[in-house]
Amino acid sequence: MTVDHRNPVLRVVPGPTDINANGHIFGGWVLSQMDIAAGIVASRRAGGSVATVAIEKMEFIEPIHLRDVISVFAEVDRVGRTSMAIRIEVVATRDRGRTEKKVTEAIFTFVALDEQHRPRPVDQGE
Repeated sequence: MTVDHRNPVLRVVPGPTDINANGHIFGGWVLSQMDIAAGIVASRRAGGSVATVAIEKMEFIEPIHLRDVISVFAEVDRVGRTSMAIRIEVVATRDRGRTEKKVTEAIFTFVALDEQHRPRPVDQGE
């Protein structure tokens, strides 16, 4: 994925309550932002409700600092019968926009849900 040619699904600035003891942003905070962005993309693709069922290959590449602007990019990577994989990339913009750093990436797997919260075919809207 090339950052320059995409629009983020989310853009967020972490606050002072999101800092861990090392002065960096909590990994769980970043994970929740990724899940929100991936859920938006998965729900749009499925045409209805979805649930996160797995996270693959997540690695923290760089720390996120207070005052970084976090951009979360998400795209459908692959689609199965009832599930889909959403590729996520998180980029931190710092130094008043002069520096961009990829901070993490992962693949989130979602299942499309019917009205009874049971798996349903992705290509069958609610």
